[in-house]
Amino acid sequence: MNYNIETINGLAQQLAEIFKVAVMEQPKAGAGTALIAEIENGMREALRQIGEQALGMFLSSMQATPDSEIDCPCGGKLHYQRMRPAQVISVFGPVTYERAYYAGCACKQGQAPLDEQFGLEPGAVTAGLAALLALAGIEFSYAGSPKWLEAFLLFAVSENTVRAETEKMGALQAQQEEELIQSSQDEAALQERQRHPGQVPPRLYGSMDAAKVRIEPRLKAGRAPEKHEDWRDMKVGCWFETETVPPAQRSKRQRHKVQRQQIPLRAKNMRYFCGISEAEDFGKLLWATGCTVQADLTPELIFLGDGAAWIWNLVAKYYPYAIQIVDWYHAEEYLEGVAGAAFPDLSERTAWLEVVTQALWDGQVEQVISACEALAPGYAAAHRAVTYFYNNAERMRYDRFRAASYMIGSGTVESGCKQIVTQRLKLPGAQWTVAGAVQTAKARAAWLSEQWRTLCDRRSALPLAI
Repeated sequence: MNYNIETINGLAQQLAEIFKVAVMEQPKAGAGTALIAEIENGMREALRQIGEQALGMFLSSMQATPDSEIDCPCGGKLHYQRMRPAQVISVFGPVTYERAYYAGCACKQGQAPLDEQFGLEPGAVTAGLAALLALAGIEFSYAGSPKWLEAFLLFAVSENTVRAETEKMGALQAQQEEELIQSSQDEAALQERQRHPGQVPPRLYGSMDAAKVRIEPRLKAGRAPEKHEDWRDMKVGCWFETETVPPAQRSKRQRHKVQRQQIPLRAKNMRYFCGISEAEDFGKLLWATGCTVQADLTPELIFLGDGAAWIWNLVAKYYPYAIQIVDWYHAEEYLEGVAGAAFPDLSERTAWLEVVTQALWDGQVEQVISACEALAPGYAAAHRAVTYFYNNAERMRYDRFRAASYMIGSGTVESGCKQIVTQRLKLPGAQWTVAGAVQTAKARAAWLSEQWRTLCDRRSALPLAI
C-alpha cells in the first residue's frame, strides 16, 4: 500500500502538538523535563489506541448498502437481517466493527460478506496479529511468549492463543507440503517441468539428519503398560547452494582449510523441511521439496550426511545419480574414538591419529580400514570403525571431492537441527505431542527458509476456506 506523505506528516504534526502540550502542562517542577522513554511509550500507546479505533472505523466504513438477499454457498438464498457488531483481535488490540449479517436459508447458516472480503473471523485474531504471535511461538516457549509479546504489542495475549496460531502456521506448512507431494507424483506435472524447468542451479546440495524430541509418554504397542516411548526422531532435511567465503570473512577454521588445500565454502539459499515420520514417508517429502528447487534437473547434485543407513537409502532411491559424501567431521570422530580407546599414551595416540587422519584426508580409505582392522580384535571401537569405513568407502574419497571443490561437511543440516529442534523444541521443561512438535518445527523451518510470507498469505485466506 502507498500512503500520502503529506497526510502522514499532518497527522504526525497533530500528535506532536498533543504531546508537547501534555509535557508542558506537567507540574512546574517537571515541566518540559519528561524522560524520552516516557514520551516514547506514551506515543506508542496513543498510536495503538488510534490504530484500534481507526481499523474498526475503516472496516465499518467498507460496508456497502446491504442487498435484501444474497446467494448462499449451499445454493439457496440468504436474507438481510440487520447490521451486526463483531470483534476481532488485531495488532492494535480488540477491534469492534459493524457489518451486514444475512441468514434465513434452509441450511441454517449465516453469513457476513464483509468478513469474507477481508478474511476476518469474529472472535479470533486477525491474520496480521497471527503472524506476529506465531513468530513469537517459534522463537520462545509458549509459556514465556505472552510476557515478551505484551512488551511489544502493549496488550496481553494468552499462552493458548500463541500456541494455536503457531501450530496453525505449521499445519498450513504441512498442507502446502502435502500439495507438493501430490504434485511431485503427478506425471503430467513432472513432464511439464521437464519442458519448462525455469532456472536450474548448476550445483545443488542436499543433506539430512535427525534430532531427538521428547514426546508425552504413550503406550508402546505390544509392551507392558509401564513401558513408554518418550523420544522420537525429528528428521530434518536441507537444500542449499554454496559460495566461497571471501578472505576477509574467513574464520580461523576456514583459514586452516586453505592451508590444507581446501576451498572454504558456506551455504546460501537454505530451504529446510522436517517431520516426525518413518523414512519412507520422509522420502516423499525429500522428493517433493527437491522438485521445488530443481534437484532432479541440476547437472551436479551432492548429498552430505553421516553414516545413517536411512539417509543413503533415500538418496539412492530418489536421486541415484547424486554424489554421496559422508561428513568429514563424523568420519574424523570415528578415528578419534578408536585412538582414544586403543592408545592410553598421548604420544602414541597422537602419532597413530596423525597417520590415519592424513590417509583419510587423501581418500585412502583402504589404508584407514587396515589400520583399524589391526586394532579390532582388542577394541570394540576399532571393530565398529572397520564396518563404518567399509560401508562408506566410496563416500569418503575426500581427495576427489576437494579437487572438485565440493563441500565435505554436513554442518548446514546440523545447524538446521540445532535451530529447529534444539533451540525451540528442547527448551527447559518442554514436552510435546507429536502433532504439536511437528507443527511448531514446520513453522520454524518455514521462517528459517525465508518462506514465511507464503504462510502468512495462506493464513490470511483461512476464513474463506472454512
